[in-house]
Amino acid sequence: MVAAEASESPATKRAEIVGPETVTSPYPIFIEGAVVTGFGRGGKQLGIPTANLPAPAVEQALSDIPIGVYYGWAQVENDEVRPMVMSLGWNPYFKNEKRSGEVHIIHNFKDDFYGKNLKVAVLAYIRPEKDYDSLDLLIEDIKADIRAAQKSLVRPSYAAFKIDSFFGSN
Repeated sequence: MVAAEASESPATKRAEIVGPETVTSPYPIFIEGAVVTGFGRGGKQLGIPTANLPAPAVEQALSDIPIGVYYGWAQVENDEVRPMVMSLGWNPYFKNEKRSGEVHIIHNFKDDFYGKNLKVAVLAYIRPEKDYDSLDLLIEDIKADIRAAQKSLVRPSYAAFKIDSFFGSN
């Protein structure tokens, strides 16, 4: 029993629903821009593909919020609005030299969408950015972020943004 407790990771002890009951200032934060090429790690190394926001959009819209992981809604071009998690930061495990905004849309897309317009509504904070001892621990934490986003977004105040006019008709 002691061995099982010792191998338990931080992701297994996290809250399943995060953020206040209603969307609270400074949220929502709306971001829009063409998907740019990132570091090529999300889909290939992590099995969790990301759409990278252009640096100017990240700096303009997200400069006043802390580095960390967030959730909300995202839409590529005129496709369906889907839940998302977004990493905003330096990705210390990979030792990035520039801050990035990487959006994982919670859906299995057949093709990539580089150059396509991405709209993101950031609604709440999940957790601070962390460094990890292993790639497996990073992946486990991202999967916990995804579960928290999915469960948190069903609350009425958050679900209402899925049909916000920012996304147009969907």
